[in-house]
Amino acid sequence: MSTALLAAVAVILCILFRILNVNSQPQKPALYCKDLSFLDTILKIAPLLQEPYIPTRLWGFSGHVQTIIHSIIGRVRCPWPIGERCYLSLCDGTTLTYDVYQPLDQSHEDDYTLAICPGIGNTSESVYIRTFVHYAQCHGYRCAVLNHVGALGSVRVTAPRIFSYGHTGDFGEMLSHILEKHPNTLIVCIGFSLGGNLVTKYMGEMDRCKAPNIIGGISICQGYCAIEGTKWLLNWQNFRRFYLYVMTESMKSIILKHRHVLLHDEVKQHYSLNEREIIAAATLPELDDAYTRKVHNFKSVTELYQWSSCVNYLQDICIPMIFINARDDPIVPEALLQPIRQFASEHSNTLYLELAHGGHLGFYEGGLVYPNPVTWLDRALVALVGSLALVNADTTLKNRVETTL
Repeated sequence: MSTALLAAVAVILCILFRILNVNSQPQKPALYCKDLSFLDTILKIAPLLQEPYIPTRLWGFSGHVQTIIHSIIGRVRCPWPIGERCYLSLCDGTTLTYDVYQPLDQSHEDDYTLAICPGIGNTSESVYIRTFVHYAQCHGYRCAVLNHVGALGSVRVTAPRIFSYGHTGDFGEMLSHILEKHPNTLIVCIGFSLGGNLVTKYMGEMDRCKAPNIIGGISICQGYCAIEGTKWLLNWQNFRRFYLYVMTESMKSIILKHRHVLLHDEVKQHYSLNEREIIAAATLPELDDAYTRKVHNFKSVTELYQWSSCVNYLQDICIPMIFINARDDPIVPEALLQPIRQFASEHSNTLYLELAHGGHLGFYEGGLVYPNPVTWLDRALVALVGSLALVNADTTLKNRVETTL
């Protein structure tokens, strides 16, 4: 073998080792929490938070690989839980759907429902959602999964709008309908990526007195601030511009799939939409300027992003919240995590978990090449739901004792 060929092989191996980050070691999650009693209660049910997260050895230490595998494959040996689809007709003419999955384990004394808000353009049919739903069902939880308007190909769009980054009304409608059918259920809201932003924003907007059934919320892999996040996504560092392109094309495809309603001549005239500008948009800010801000009546994209970002609603949250992010998430750079670190360090009933690895919604664990069918995230979420249930039980008992005295 020639020296040149050996050198080429060595260079390729060095690049692969660097991309796969194989020299990294498993690390424990960093915990940010001001309220030590709240943290102690969480850890009683979720001791895995004090253990190292062990990614799949060969490729799991790369945030890019975790993110790409999550996007293309989703989960290994993914089940297909059987649920019931609910249809709601909203006052603006929108047809909203969500899927309900009943618990497979009936051992819980109380009735719990996990209200799940998926990531951008995702639904109850997304692989990572199906895997988590099945795992939660097996642990005795009912799951209700919001289908973002426009994302399901089998459900027609009946009004001139789809989902957006900051519109929490659809999630609220689902919660109201769940409580009509199950008035005594206790609800934990869980949001993935974009859904994490919507859940957090909803928690900051809602009137706690009018929603006593909601006992907590969990947000996973969101970026907190759309204005700052967009600045990072617009540059090529760490291939972020590539991920932005994929998200832009995904949003554009949803709009064009329903163009007979969303881009009807009357709609275009009413909102001053230019179909050519929408089709030509190369980035999310361009698409939002051509379409989203106009449909939602905002003067500028900056105004839309300001309204959409949950970081502006954190101060108004008054129920227990848990946030999860990975430092190697290629879509959410570490610079965007400082606000939530600070918030969790200064406010009661709030926990922020920051993992060194996991990518964007990946968190695969175990094995050399082939990961475990259940991810670290699935296991952690079910444990955290149990922890929030214990926090609520302790708070309820304390309030009863104080009332009696």
